[in-house]
Amino acid sequence: MRMSSNIGNKELTPSEKEIQTHIRRILELVGEDADREGLLKTPRRVARAMTDLMRGYNQDPVDILNSAKFNEDYRQMVIVRDINFYSLCEHHLLPFYGKVHVAYIPNGQVTGLSKIARVVDCFSHRLQIQERMTKQIRECIQEALHPLGVMVVIEAQHMCMQMRGVEKQGSITTTSDFCGAFNQAKTREEFLVLVRS
Repeated sequence: MRMSSNIGNKELTPSEKEIQTHIRRILELVGEDADREGLLKTPRRVARAMTDLMRGYNQDPVDILNSAKFNEDYRQMVIVRDINFYSLCEHHLLPFYGKVHVAYIPNGQVTGLSKIARVVDCFSHRLQIQERMTKQIRECIQEALHPLGVMVVIEAQHMCMQMRGVEKQGSITTTSDFCGAFNQAKTREEFLVLVRS
């Protein structure tokens, strides 16, 4: 039996209503009939989707880490790897997606492992470029936990390169940012070996 849902009928916020109006106009400007059956609810759906895709603006990533911070005398590398993410590039509003690998070396405090993934979600649910997102994740962990070192590596595919422009399928962009103990090549290499294993 199919369950009915009223999620699609939920009242739009004032900003969503404005987005809806603009999306309808965009449809008209590209030559579509915004009143045809398949597009009637599209402006509303896009408005709701944009609110969800941009929810990171309403979250404080440092608060996310601080909500589950514990004193612990552990000074070895903590790695959370293969964190899937989806984001929108700020240049074309097209998706880029991939995996984030994070490592930090605690300095008396650790955080819940799921909070690292939530920080990734927070920054990826904003208009982004991969380079900035890499740096923001690293800076956030550094600010909240004051670890001995942090390293972040992001591997992503960009639809703005695959759907338009050079149209290069399957190309992967890798970015990294690190500080503290990860300034030592040996520590960085240990992290990269563990991530690739």
